[in-house]
Amino acid sequence: MNIKLKSFFYLPVFVLVSCASKQDLNVVEYDVRKLKTESETIKSQTAGSFADVQQVRDDILRLQGGLEEVSHKSSEIARSNDKTFRRLSAEDSLLVSQYGDIVTRLEKIEQYLGLGKEATQSPERLSGQKDSVTVKTASGTLTDAALLNGGLEKLKQNNYGAARESFSTLLRTFPKSELASDAQFFIAESYFSEKWYEKAILEYQVVISKYTKSSKRPAALFKQARSFEMIGDAINSKSRYTDLVNVYPKSPEAGLAKKKLR
Repeated sequence: MNIKLKSFFYLPVFVLVSCASKQDLNVVEYDVRKLKTESETIKSQTAGSFADVQQVRDDILRLQGGLEEVSHKSSEIARSNDKTFRRLSAEDSLLVSQYGDIVTRLEKIEQYLGLGKEATQSPERLSGQKDSVTVKTASGTLTDAALLNGGLEKLKQNNYGAARESFSTLLRTFPKSELASDAQFFIAESYFSEKWYEKAILEYQVVISKYTKSSKRPAALFKQARSFEMIGDAINSKSRYTDLVNVYPKSPEAGLAKKKLR
């Protein structure tokens, strides 16, 4: 009897314990589900963070590539500017520095030759006095092209004084002509052909310093260098060849100058 009572007494306890265990189990299951949800959220956030980090890395790589490209372009610009500065320096020497040295040298040579102040007069007066050539032209009837062509014909015939007179007339009558630089160049050529190299040097210098955009300028530089070479002035000759290569590197005369500098 006592045993039955005891069993009956413990029955509610078992029921309560069983109910408590189910409730705890439900709580645990809820916690597990919550943990799983949070874990998935964390994984998703982690994946997003990794993608953000990778994006930042890609951006850094692109930035580095851009910086390298900028650095490369800057180096190219610096090299280009250096070449430009060297060319401008050479250009300056053509117009200023060496011209003073050339004139000084020519003045001494001309004094030695007994030309004195006559040597500083205009090329047309020099040609008339030296060669005693008088060329009559009907003023206003000849064009600049006719004067140039006439001078070239006389130059081919080795009639240097008459050729210079035609070229000088062109310079006097048509000072702004596009053919003026050609006329000045061929005046220098006439002296070179006569082997009067000192005078040729001075006349070539007029082309170099006055007609800076002339197509004859590279040739004037080369022939001036040749004139220096012919009178034994190796220093000025080499300097002019170098100037030619620096200022007009793609000209045919520059190729000839490079051979001279070897």
